[in-house]
Amino acid sequence: MRLRKKLFATFLLVPYAIGAIVAQPSLSGKNTVYIPGSELTLIGKLMPTTDRYARVDSLRYGGFTDFQRRNLNVTASGLALVFNTDSRNIYANFDYEFRNAMPNTTDIAIAGCDLYIRRDGKWLYAGSGVPSEKGEPVALVENMASGEKECLLYLPLRSIIREAYVGIDSGATITAAPNPFKHKIVFWGSSYTHGTSTSRAGIPYQLQFQRATGLDVCSLGVGGNSKLQQSYARVLADTDANAFVFDAFSNPSAAEIRERFDDFLKTIRTKHPSTPIIFQQTIHIGARNFNTRIEKSETEKMKTAEEVVRKAMETDPNIYMIYPEPDTDGYSCTDLLHPSDLGYANWMKSIRQPILDILSKYGITPSKR
Repeated sequence: MRLRKKLFATFLLVPYAIGAIVAQPSLSGKNTVYIPGSELTLIGKLMPTTDRYARVDSLRYGGFTDFQRRNLNVTASGLALVFNTDSRNIYANFDYEFRNAMPNTTDIAIAGCDLYIRRDGKWLYAGSGVPSEKGEPVALVENMASGEKECLLYLPLRSIIREAYVGIDSGATITAAPNPFKHKIVFWGSSYTHGTSTSRAGIPYQLQFQRATGLDVCSLGVGGNSKLQQSYARVLADTDANAFVFDAFSNPSAAEIRERFDDFLKTIRTKHPSTPIIFQQTIHIGARNFNTRIEKSETEKMKTAEEVVRKAMETDPNIYMIYPEPDTDGYSCTDLLHPSDLGYANWMKSIRQPILDILSKYGITPSKR
């Protein structure tokens, strides 16, 4: 039987501090109780880690650079808390290890959170925001109707957190909910999979795919660093997955693809001999439209990616290649390289059915709920 908590307001005898569950005046003037995410269900993890909100236990694997080990591998991108609550107001706060900022991505996506609530079987956007740099919580949604809500709260894409806190009305209930998604589909890749240039933490294409299909997406985006390295191959090989989807060709050069692809695939196949692996061709970037040097390198890279995957498919029936929708005019490009929210939405829509068609061969089907 699931544990159900009822949290009551108490008189505030000590100052509010991260790490304590206390009653705190909310932004609306009402008392709010904050519960740590450690008491709620965390989804999106590839594997257990010493640090709850890290995606890779970097000390367990060799070969990572210091930046990968201390930053990329331990951001909370793709992780989410799931819970049920009858609170009419929901707030959030974070205890940051490192609060990041980037010029081409909103602060809400980089350091904030993104809340969805399920209604009639569909995940609907409920609110988003980022706690202040002074540690003040943010209101995600207020003045909701009474009744229990099933909630999905995505954590920051490019910041590192020690703990997340969910604020609810004093006297309201909150329950750690079971994972609403099924079949573990692991996405690995570049800054695209990491969510660069999105406006909110739930906008990366694979997280949109998660909500649209009901499949349990576990995401390992490592911006600028998905270059078919053995370090990441070993992590992926050790991951229990029903299927893999790789954005593997956006970061490496054509020479790196030719040099590393076979060994990368071999390492994963040692522990996943027949698990479906779906490679995505890299997308068309706006920077190549008039820059002849970039156009040449991107063309060579895409040609090489096509060649190595097609060659692998000749002997491995569980390897596939799919093609995200190209944006050749640049209307959904933000910074020469990365899609906007529209671009990521188009990306998801273009790969959704091809992936589902492939997964159906293995008995992996979307949730009907």
